[in-house]
Amino acid sequence: MQVLLAGDHKFLLLELDAGFIANIAKQAGFEFKIEDNSRALCLDLLATDRQAPLLLFDAADPGNLGWFSRCQFYVDGKSGSVLQTPICVANQRDRSGRALPHSIRLQIAKELPASFRLPGKQQVNEQMVYAVLYNLLDALLNKGVGVCGGSAVRPLAGRTESIGTRN
Repeated sequence: MQVLLAGDHKFLLLELDAGFIANIAKQAGFEFKIEDNSRALCLDLLATDRQAPLLLFDAADPGNLGWFSRCQFYVDGKSGSVLQTPICVANQRDRSGRALPHSIRLQIAKELPASFRLPGKQQVNEQMVYAVLYNLLDALLNKGVGVCGGSAVRPLAGRTESIGTRN
């Protein structure tokens, strides 16, 4: 980890190891493709051995209350940000634009403001990001991740249909 001063602004530059992240994705049970950019590390993840969709669900739907009560990660549905982490998520889509139920795209930011804190007011470092990533991948497979509001990130599990008239 490095510290960058840009005028009055102070940033943390994470030095994430793509090989280590690949090992985390493999241990969690995903097939993956990694793209390492200067400002972020992007992962395309696919859960091939899974019958059910990834546990990304609509946190506002009362039918998903059981999942909501036991999940530890929440996604802002407008921006895709996983709250209190340097990770963003996005749906992978097929040719017709529908979200693929076994696939997701993650982006891990390498540049963070110096004031950025993980849950529990912990300072961020590479080891903490690796731990958060593993826990997020485990939650997508076993515990559930809630999507809160917005329309940019679509839920994959639970009651995903919108309420209203059907044609």
